[in-house]
Amino acid sequence: MSGSSSIRSLTALRKAEAECTRCPLYKWATQVVTGEGPARARILMVGEQPGDQEDKQGRPFVGPAGGILAKALEDAGIDRKSVFITNAVKHFKFEQRGRRRLHKRPNAYEINRCRWWLDLERMLLRPDIVVALGATAIRSITGRALTINNVRGRIILLSDGGRMLATIHPSYILRIKNDADKRTHYRQFVADLKACAKISVKAPTVHIEQIS
Repeated sequence: MSGSSSIRSLTALRKAEAECTRCPLYKWATQVVTGEGPARARILMVGEQPGDQEDKQGRPFVGPAGGILAKALEDAGIDRKSVFITNAVKHFKFEQRGRRRLHKRPNAYEINRCRWWLDLERMLLRPDIVVALGATAIRSITGRALTINNVRGRIILLSDGGRMLATIHPSYILRIKNDADKRTHYRQFVADLKACAKISVKAPTVHIEQIS
């Protein structure tokens, strides 16, 4: 990866990310929100982008969606402190509505420009599996716009030899109004995460080229 030879640790990566101007989002965000977790993490979880609370605190998944993720990880038997958690896009994209900052989905250009940092995270961590939380994360990891329904819950073999498991973003559960539906989707989310506990077991894989 051109220009990455000087970045050989997560500390160096975070310092470089703090100076990122690869897309215009840095102009309006409070700060960059870098990945968080142990350098030897076996599981790398990738969300979409920081939200309002993450932008203010400078940490990933500390808002309402982070609360859902933390509970789901606990229910799946995964220690959050053992997981490296990051986002496909490192700066908060929003629309100002009075005093509120409303989330706006990153576009393809922003995802592609920020993919540089995710590739570096993967190179430094070398996780056993990468968990894509939502469509933006799937696109950043694979370089392709794939629907969640086509890949959810399956172990996908990536072009670089890595493995990906895709599921929904926890913010999707927050948006569900019906309590019964919310519980159903939450249980499925936990079931998806439980698959991470079996990453040391040889599981059937699907090559990314086989997915339409």
